[in-house]
Amino acid sequence: MDLVARYLDHVRFEKRLAERTVTLYSLDLEKLTDYAAQANVALEAVQSTHIRRWVAQMHSGGRSGRGIALILSGWRGFYVWLGRQGLVTSNPVQDVRAPKAPKPLPKALSVDDAVQLAEYHAAPDAADPWLECRDSALVELLYGCGLRVGELVGLDVQAGAQAKGWIDFDGGEAHVLGKGSKRRSVPVGGKALEAMQAWVAVREQGLTPATAEQTAMFIGRNGTRLTAQAVWQRLRQRSLKAGLSTPVHPHMLRHSFASHVLQSSQDLRGVQELLGHANITTTQVYTRLDFQHLAQAYDSAHPRARKK
Repeated sequence: MDLVARYLDHVRFEKRLAERTVTLYSLDLEKLTDYAAQANVALEAVQSTHIRRWVAQMHSGGRSGRGIALILSGWRGFYVWLGRQGLVTSNPVQDVRAPKAPKPLPKALSVDDAVQLAEYHAAPDAADPWLECRDSALVELLYGCGLRVGELVGLDVQAGAQAKGWIDFDGGEAHVLGKGSKRRSVPVGGKALEAMQAWVAVREQGLTPATAEQTAMFIGRNGTRLTAQAVWQRLRQRSLKAGLSTPVHPHMLRHSFASHVLQSSQDLRGVQELLGHANITTTQVYTRLDFQHLAQAYDSAHPRARKK
């Protein structure tokens, strides 16, 4: 009986693995056997260099990093068993890792879609004016300042020793407490300031005698501090009502803020400061977004960009 068949009997009868798992192991080891045969090398003589070459072949053939990782796991178990049988002195798969899956680009709105959302106002007879005013301020502040949703709901009406964040209307700045308890100041644009001033003027209408001392800038109808989950829900509803093709969440507006500022300024360090990133490598993802924007512009505008 060959080594693969013996190993499959081991996992089936001694380890009592599910039949589907055994089938998957069988397919993985069939692939290993094929690679070894093509390289004219016995399974017991396979080295790490062989494994790395075969990983590269699978990757270039379109196999995902996750799929390769599962195959390597099966191979690794096979060579652990061979070692226990005294048939190999080392495991050639031990230090081989699958290629990392590329991180998906953060989703960002186009400038037109972001402006469409920011300028959306529900018909007077179809909306609660108080909620409409608050939600408009939420959108303007998220898109206009690139705040995290936690920073947004942490804002207080007034500055103070206990306040996590506040708006300096005279200075046109938002002072927030970000990740790692790091404070930063972010400019607040004219539209966002207008929306915030309109909200502050009506905010007290949502307070009750029991919540009169509430310090939160953004509150719900019950007079308590608005939660991040509530902001997600309201923003999702508002984006669909505004006619956008995809539901918008708070972090999407942060991504939109960053990519749009970078497209206009090309100042990566400046965007890093505005977002409150500790490391510029975190901010560099927006250079990929910017290139994507440029590539789309090239494809649509350059007469030699597309094959006819």
